[in-house]
Amino acid sequence: MCEINLNLMHLKKHLLLIIVSSISFIANAQKTSSYKDLKGNRPEPNIVLLLTDDLGWQDVKVYDIDEPSPYETPNIDAFAKKGVQFWQAYSPAPTCAPSRCAIMSGTHPARAQKTHVVGGAPPTVYASKDIQRVMDPWYSGRMPENEMTLARVLQQKGYTTGHTGKWHMAIDHFAYPQPTDQGFDVSTANRGVTIPQKPNRLTDFATNKKSDPYRLDENGFPFHQNSQDALTFIKENKQDPFFLYFATFLVHAPIHTRSKALLEKYCKKLGVAFPTDPNHWDLEGQNNPYYCAMVEMMDYYVGQIFNYLETTDDPRWPGHTLSENTYIIFTSDNGGMEGHPGEVFTDNYPLDKGKINAKEGGTRVPLIIAGPGIKKGIQSDVVVNGLDFYPTILSLLDVDKPSGKLLDGDDLSTLLLKDPTNPKLVTNKSGNKRTTMMWHFPHSSYQSTLRVGDYKFIRNYDYKNNPRTTEFELYRLYDSTQGTMNRLDIEEANNLATIDPKRTAEMNAQLTAMLTEMNASYPSYNPNYKGNIEHKETVPTVISETKKKKKVTFMYRENGAKVVKANLIYTTNGGNKYEEWFKTDAKIHADATVTAILPKGTTHYIINLIDENNFLVSYPEMPAIRDLRKEKKKYSGFALSAIH
Repeated sequence: MCEINLNLMHLKKHLLLIIVSSISFIANAQKTSSYKDLKGNRPEPNIVLLLTDDLGWQDVKVYDIDEPSPYETPNIDAFAKKGVQFWQAYSPAPTCAPSRCAIMSGTHPARAQKTHVVGGAPPTVYASKDIQRVMDPWYSGRMPENEMTLARVLQQKGYTTGHTGKWHMAIDHFAYPQPTDQGFDVSTANRGVTIPQKPNRLTDFATNKKSDPYRLDENGFPFHQNSQDALTFIKENKQDPFFLYFATFLVHAPIHTRSKALLEKYCKKLGVAFPTDPNHWDLEGQNNPYYCAMVEMMDYYVGQIFNYLETTDDPRWPGHTLSENTYIIFTSDNGGMEGHPGEVFTDNYPLDKGKINAKEGGTRVPLIIAGPGIKKGIQSDVVVNGLDFYPTILSLLDVDKPSGKLLDGDDLSTLLLKDPTNPKLVTNKSGNKRTTMMWHFPHSSYQSTLRVGDYKFIRNYDYKNNPRTTEFELYRLYDSTQGTMNRLDIEEANNLATIDPKRTAEMNAQLTAMLTEMNASYPSYNPNYKGNIEHKETVPTVISETKKKKKVTFMYRENGAKVVKANLIYTTNGGNKYEEWFKTDAKIHADATVTAILPKGTTHYIINLIDENNFLVSYPEMPAIRDLRKEKKKYSGFALSAIH
């Protein structure tokens, strides 16, 4: 009898442990659950991807470090308390179009051959063949028309997809393909208050007149059609799950404001006189009152989106607001644009450089993510990138990755839902903690960069006979050896390349491997450069060209340097308003000839030869970009015609 009672006691104890363990497991699972665990209780979540234009890391008040910024961003600051604020977030590229294409396609700019704005043109110099040492490579003008974009995936899953604002994922804002060709049901592109004032920015301010298209609202802000279009999309589509890609035109140049009151406010705050010359602003730092006003206006308009989501009932989930079932991503397409000759816009300090440069000021951006299940009021030092949005959104919505789709970013959903401060929760394709991130910008500043842990490596392509730069740079941005990110040199001021040659060589080799895997394109030397540059006298010469049906043959002469690569650059719409050029490989033969087959529909073409010293020879030779624009001509007028 005692033995039976003892066995019963053990059984009860065992059952109790099972029950307690089960309750604990369920409780822990609920704490870290994603939408797929909750879909029995709530409808499919909405997504709002809010991408600002040229907004720098130090342009948002809540990101203030060192000296305080004069810009006021109360709505974004309040939004940061409702989600996760990332201090080490990066754009995929230091300029607009490649970042936008990378975010929407999930493909790295280097892999996509979409590394800068515009594109889709034959390689040539920008200003002068005599003075420009390096030439950009060919790069694509757009995403492929059949790209499985994030919008297309969600559209196929029953989401209503909307784009509002800037597109710029083609060779022109309105060139093919447009948003509705890439998976968006609705697209609007009204620039609103960013349309330039006439005749200049010290005139044509918004008023209270009913006839004024920019009529001031009850809070004194000009009416902005761009933000109204975003609000309209949500209002008209909230009865279904929706994806809104709201790409603001603010705070991109031209730098101006239709709010005279804001301009006066910031002149007073900065202690500067109200402007009298509309054409210049040369006061350095964050001291441009026009730009200050633009930042506050941008904050006000995105605040309208935040407010609507928070105060509007969700028709698909009675008793809840839209914000309770909407994931919001707020960020920028690249670092802040610091200015151009004649005008200072802003200052990214302590970060070095800005837009159009792959240093920290050109790629580090504000990023705040909020939504159901995401921790609130968290500040994170985890290194993340705009390329991560695509896989993260799919995971948060429990949507499978498209079959065969290669995504270069990594899923942040576990990080967001569990512990946004734990970098181990971001894993790479091998399932290991992600420690590396790469940028490729073979334009303007001519750089590729690699972040590995605390270190940032920079490879400069235009370094030969260039006293302004060295081939390699190495910076230790942080010291995380104690488990926390302690700031060391985010200014990128202390170059360690010669002090730590082993790490420099290792990171250079790692960068090469990554770029090679992506089949990246590189800048080349200009053989017409009048200055001293090694091996210039050995570049090859194209002697002749013949065409037989679709096959073209080029004969060349080597003048000391071997030809190692040949590309056919061609267009199928020569002379068109949106003339666009593409690249395909050509074959190099032992008899000093190069052959290529003209793709179907080719109207014009040229050949590019690249020699062993990385000089690029074009036949026929293309004019400088600036001269082409000045004369309002097309490249096809200088190329070989495929139509006889």
